[in-house]
Amino acid sequence: MTDDVITTNQISALKATVAGLMPALRKDLEDLTRIPSVSLDAFDQQEVEASAEATAALLRGEGLDVEIVREGGRPAVIGHVEGPQGAPTVLLYAHHDVQPPGDEKDWQSPPFEPTERGGRLYGRGAADDKAGIMAHVAALRAHRGALPVGVTVFVEGEEEIGSDSLSTILERHGDKLRADAIVLADSTNWALGEPALTTTLRGLIRVVVTVTTLDHGVHSGMFGGAVPDALTTLVRLLATLHDGAGNVAVQGLKAGKAGDLDFDEARLREESGLLEGVEVIGTGSLLDRIWAKPSATVIGIDAPSVARSSNTLVPTASAKVSIRLAPDEVPLEAYAAVQRHVEAHVPWGARVEVRLDDQGAGFAADAQGPVYDQARAAFTDAWGVEPVDIGVGGSIPFIAAFAQKFPEASILVTGVEDPDARAHGANESLHLGEFEKVCVAEAVLLARLGALPR
Repeated sequence: MTDDVITTNQISALKATVAGLMPALRKDLEDLTRIPSVSLDAFDQQEVEASAEATAALLRGEGLDVEIVREGGRPAVIGHVEGPQGAPTVLLYAHHDVQPPGDEKDWQSPPFEPTERGGRLYGRGAADDKAGIMAHVAALRAHRGALPVGVTVFVEGEEEIGSDSLSTILERHGDKLRADAIVLADSTNWALGEPALTTTLRGLIRVVVTVTTLDHGVHSGMFGGAVPDALTTLVRLLATLHDGAGNVAVQGLKAGKAGDLDFDEARLREESGLLEGVEVIGTGSLLDRIWAKPSATVIGIDAPSVARSSNTLVPTASAKVSIRLAPDEVPLEAYAAVQRHVEAHVPWGARVEVRLDDQGAGFAADAQGPVYDQARAAFTDAWGVEPVDIGVGGSIPFIAAFAQKFPEASILVTGVEDPDARAHGANESLHLGEFEKVCVAEAVLLARLGALPR
């Protein structure tokens, strides 16, 4: 894969060092996980402040110069420590905000009380992405006092709500974040025991579609059959987003191709929880469908609830649709295509509005060159098997922002998760054995990058 730039003895020593650090790393991770740092407005933002302060304290403890920055959004933490003269600088990214826990009845243990079961640590944020923070801390501790590279750590506090202030942070603090290599620890591995580099991510637009048919609600018995209600109209309109096989039917959207990896329907069903008898939708390879082709998902509807509904023709109804895009799709061009489709397919002459709620560009890396070679070697050192290049169907728009801001940097998208992590869902968890390998890989990567010819 690559010429050795460090010795097997160095690798063995780093593995032993990380193994000795694991109890303290786990305690610090559990302490972070206990902070309910949900960045949505509906939650207590003092907890996000507390999470930023705790993250800053961890970095100061490793000798970094640290500041907490606020540029109109949630607090982000920036820390830096110089490396040897002439050594490259590596930027380590993670985020300290987390998703809401959802209904606590769906959790087998309290979401903000980290609990071990079966070799996994359960808790909201235990994997996404406070383990990412601790992987960076682990690499710093493994090289304490003798870092082979300069290191900047950037931990933002609003990734889960779209990173709205990231562009301002990059504009105002970009010089502090400039690096030769960027490690973004917010993705997943291929499987337990099989590491991965994420080389493509889908883009995203979210749209709100509102249909109106009446200027007020009227009796469904008196007018039903001649007058269309907005909710039925909306349902028929949403159904046009897919063809009969389940492919997205919006004309003009791009479709990409995924890598050739072994991924069958049985694995898809197991990892997704698809119920027996429910069909898989779409055509083409499964990885094309979930990594590279567009998808459209109705994620919310504003309409009367079943419990509070009446025999009334609903005058207006809205739906929020999450549309994932091919990695090279331009989000605003996709929005225009969706707008055209909706306006052309709205039934019965109903009034329709399509509003752009959010957007984010995808990412496709040219994962070649010495930094990528050393990253793959570091994964092999940690796991004992070579990593695979994967795509991810989810969207991480800030990665595209980093790629645009620092076009000369090699961007490595790594992660601590695995297919059973259930990030964003109930019973989110971190596999502790895999977490140790992630920490080893990052520590070895810093050593390998520091040993490259200057």
